[in-house]
Amino acid sequence: MPLPTPSNWPSAPRKLLLNRQFYRCLSCSIRLSQSQSQSQSQPQDASQSTTHFGFQSIPSSAKSSRVSSVFSSVASSYDTMNDLTSLGIHRLWKDHFVRSLNPGVPPYPPSSTPRKHREPWTMLDIAGGTGDIAFRLLDHATQINHDTQSKVIVSDINPAMLAEGRKRSLLTPYANSERLEWLEANAEALPPEIKDNSIDLYTVAFGMRNFTSPSSALREAYRVLKPGGVFACLEFSHVNNRAFNAVYK
Repeated sequence: MPLPTPSNWPSAPRKLLLNRQFYRCLSCSIRLSQSQSQSQSQPQDASQSTTHFGFQSIPSSAKSSRVSSVFSSVASSYDTMNDLTSLGIHRLWKDHFVRSLNPGVPPYPPSSTPRKHREPWTMLDIAGGTGDIAFRLLDHATQINHDTQSKVIVSDINPAMLAEGRKRSLLTPYANSERLEWLEANAEALPPEIKDNSIDLYTVAFGMRNFTSPSSALREAYRVLKPGGVFACLEFSHVNNRAFNAVYK
């Protein structure tokens, strides 16, 4: 499965190659190579690096605690918050998002392999504490594909969000069933129980913006996805219309 790569990753090596001065002296070339290797291998001090938090720039080391504080305070009203920021359209987006993924083992696949010999899906919903995407995934698998075996692991770094999701699950057919699991975990360093090549579908809806290191989360997604597995991200974007963008901000 090809891993989505941020557009700015290739820029640094390309710039380095264009600005590099080539030496005929062998010892000078070795020293240049060593200095470049050392500079690239030294990690940036987390206390000096910055990241975004809303429309602010904050120290990277502070983002996790800021995000945790916000979500602990809004867990019970998280969907209302998304209603306000998307004018309620987020519910339509989520419905379309899940329909386009068509989760579950379809009853009539293109292959001739009998359904009973095909493995049910294991889906991982990251930053999915309230269960909003997970319930939709299971509903689609059950009602559209008539698949009652595929399951979803809901992972979130915030225990308050997971508690809200568990409470909401009591209103669904999936409460206390083997088809729905809850996992408190950091998407940037998933625990060992999420094994390599074990996930058929990895979803993250309105969660990527809250990661301190999106690249670390992407590497973990690549690690846990099966070959041919699907990475699916639903996220807010920039608004091109200036007047609407002022209101949006």
